[in-house]
Amino acid sequence: MVQYDLEKMPIVDLANKIIVTAVNSRASDIHIDPIEEGLKIRFRVDGNLKDHTIIPKEYERNLTTRIKLISNMNITETRLPQDGAIKGRIDGRDLDMRVSVLPTNEGEKVVIRILDYTRSLAGIESLGFSYKNYLKIEKMIQVPNGIILVTGATGSGKSTTTYSMLQELNKEHTNIITVEDPIEMNIEGINQVQVNSEIGLTFAAVLRSILRQDPNIILIGEIRDSETAQIAVRASITGHLVLSTIHTNNSLSTIERLLDMDVERYLLSSALTGIVSQKLARTLCPHCKTLRKTTLFEKQVFKQVINKDVIEVFDAKGCDQCINGFRGRQAIQEVLVINDEIRSAISNENITKAELRKLVYTDEVTTLLQDGLEKVLEGYTTFEEIYKLIEIENDLDDLYGDVLQDAAKKLKEIDEKEKEKESNE
Repeated sequence: MVQYDLEKMPIVDLANKIIVTAVNSRASDIHIDPIEEGLKIRFRVDGNLKDHTIIPKEYERNLTTRIKLISNMNITETRLPQDGAIKGRIDGRDLDMRVSVLPTNEGEKVVIRILDYTRSLAGIESLGFSYKNYLKIEKMIQVPNGIILVTGATGSGKSTTTYSMLQELNKEHTNIITVEDPIEMNIEGINQVQVNSEIGLTFAAVLRSILRQDPNIILIGEIRDSETAQIAVRASITGHLVLSTIHTNNSLSTIERLLDMDVERYLLSSALTGIVSQKLARTLCPHCKTLRKTTLFEKQVFKQVINKDVIEVFDAKGCDQCINGFRGRQAIQEVLVINDEIRSAISNENITKAELRKLVYTDEVTTLLQDGLEKVLEGYTTFEEIYKLIEIENDLDDLYGDVLQDAAKKLKEIDEKEKEKESNE
């Protein structure tokens, strides 16, 4: 861990140094955690947290106050959570960050999210979509009305994908209005509205007003409740293209979630244009990745899921250019374009989950698991990384049946026994 000479370093310089070091380390978040000894500073790099330094207790209040001050927060309020933002030049660098403060039993915990728009500005083609999925995305955004959803867990790159779509749709002849909480990226030529629930400016309230502003395209930062979902769907039916995000794992669970939000089936079937599901996998370092032989379990999965006989895959090694063999992250994607069969199925109240799954996951759709395995073959990531991100056994069971799942489990047990035997020798 790094040691700072706090007797000689002013708090202003300390706060700047921590932020700049995090940016140079390619961190997405800075965690400032109150502990018994003071403050533990951690950086999230490529999805994983790592310790940076510990600030002694006597400097805790000063550092927290400094960050709250430059984030435009109330420095006298220590009992309630607060949100803020840092924009400007620090140590010669233009930075844009979101700051969240949460009171805990040990003191105030601060998380600074470092926003990086380089991927969004570079366009959809820079996001790692396979050619097949890229063509589907291009087809989706050309539709004049309907709703396109980008789904995934928090921190899976949903905002980057939606902003990339907006960049492509941002033309002279279109009126684009967004409603966000918070506004993560200012885009010239787009009207952006910040939600403020304290004064009643909610997603639903803003959406009602937006529809009277003659928009062509509407971006809803996130569908969080039934009211927002219903208004979004109705807006898409009345001739608008609606983009939004929702916290679900894949295309099928997205449809189920919207139905659980009491969106009428007949409206959803008419409105839904497409669903983009994604997760982020750590990318192998190009300087030190190495080839290794595949295990029995891996061979079985590759053969059954993407119908390829794979004898070697790349693995992480580690060097001075990376962290444990990884550098950066790569999106794993599943893109579903809603066709007439799926529309009929959504509007049918009697359809079972298994029947809907068969209609969604045809040969036309590359699942998250299939896309992940293809990226393993291309040398972007490792099998272990995909295994950690995606519940492979569940996917095998759902898509390929119980027999394969049982066989895969047995092969995995054989592989583990062989590894144990090798380590004992």
